[in-house]
Amino acid sequence: MTERISATPDALALIAMLDNRFGPLLFHQSGGCCDGSSPMCYPACDFRVGGQDVQLGDIGGVPFYMSKSQFEHWQHTHLIIDVVEGRGSGFSLEAPEGVRFLTRSRVFSEEERVELEHNDPAKECV
Repeated sequence: MTERISATPDALALIAMLDNRFGPLLFHQSGGCCDGSSPMCYPACDFRVGGQDVQLGDIGGVPFYMSKSQFEHWQHTHLIIDVVEGRGSGFSLEAPEGVRFLTRSRVFSEEERVELEHNDPAKECV
């Protein structure tokens, strides 16, 4: 089945370390001005998912959300969460580690697009 989100091995290792340190986590793709559109990682109990948020899937067992309005712009792409050196200016849990999560993307193939048209829980929320 075509998935909307995945993570690199480096990102999965960082997610596992953060999960071990902080407990259950969640991601929300920010749409802020300072960090651009960055994947932000929070303790699950510290972030309130709203009615206008769409869950794209899970990475490393952690749910990944973005706003419905932002999903409208990203719906044609597969998001790949990676980690790079450098600090973002947000409140994401990885910031003190000297790294930051980064979203990479690729456009879905025609075959993937057709599959998502017929079987995509995220689209049902929009």
